[in-house]
Amino acid sequence: MRRRLLLAAPVLLAAPAVVRAQERVLNLYSSRHYDTDRVLYEGFTAATGNRVRLIEGDADQLLARIQAEGANSPADVLMAVDAAPLQRAVDAGVLAPTESAVLAARVPAGLRAPGGEWFAVSRRARVLMYDKRRGVPAGLARYEDLAKPDYRGQILVRAAAHPYNTSLMSGIIAANGTEAAEAWARGVAANLARPPQGGDRPQFEAVAAGQGSIAIANTYYLARYGASGIASEQAVYDKLGVLFPNQADRGAHVSVCGAGVVKSGQHREAGRAFLEYLVSRPAQELFTNGNFEYPVAPDVEPHPALAAFGSFRADDRGAQVQGALSAQALQIMQRAGWR
Repeated sequence: MRRRLLLAAPVLLAAPAVVRAQERVLNLYSSRHYDTDRVLYEGFTAATGNRVRLIEGDADQLLARIQAEGANSPADVLMAVDAAPLQRAVDAGVLAPTESAVLAARVPAGLRAPGGEWFAVSRRARVLMYDKRRGVPAGLARYEDLAKPDYRGQILVRAAAHPYNTSLMSGIIAANGTEAAEAWARGVAANLARPPQGGDRPQFEAVAAGQGSIAIANTYYLARYGASGIASEQAVYDKLGVLFPNQADRGAHVSVCGAGVVKSGQHREAGRAFLEYLVSRPAQELFTNGNFEYPVAPDVEPHPALAAFGSFRADDRGAQVQGALSAQALQIMQRAGWR
């Protein structure tokens, strides 16, 4: 995986050095940073004749750039790895509603903006990982259980400010209310095995190494280890079990990658076609087989390394509340001592 390039210069994919005026172009502003996405863009070009000009960056910086560019912004589509920045783009009036029978049929209602301004194109489940040799920690079945005193010094998780965690916290607020959510965050902070450090991978690597017993992490990171062919990563994958929380009630938390058509874009029809392509069977298969994300379309199976974790009930409604509650979620977490 490449490092993210913040506000990188535009890259014209599958195009010659000089772009002819008659060529059709889609300008994509994206906070995704995966080499496999290049294949997605090439597939879209092959299917529609629209070449993709890509600008990568942090989602909020890209949103600020679109706002600063105003009516002259070249952006046609904004793509982000979490619903929260997409909702901020909706609130800022940057994204336009997109009407599409294809998107309506292939993207479940809970995985798109109520007004159709953005649509999820892939999903990541935020789960609890444990050492299979020791088994599931006693009494652990729900996210709410993580606040129990039984797990003092046992939980590993990245910093509160990351969108994966603010999205999870948004789901807790939506399910239980702000007062209970803050008490939960205090309990989690009191149960940390160490101060938050690094991304998701160091959390479950620590559990595999015997530090702590519960890692909060996204499935696609561990699935990569299972398919990497690197002996040390395969060993970590083999040691760890995955618990999908809240299966008896609302389901496991899911974060989404999604995209929306920019209101000021000059290629709105190409933007709609791009969103439709992203939920097509070939693109959905690439999301799961190339980057180990769960597809959103019901006719596509997840990669075997993901499928090995088992089927689960997902709290898909959470995608619509993550943006609205993310700022409040971070405030609560920081106030509770989860830094």
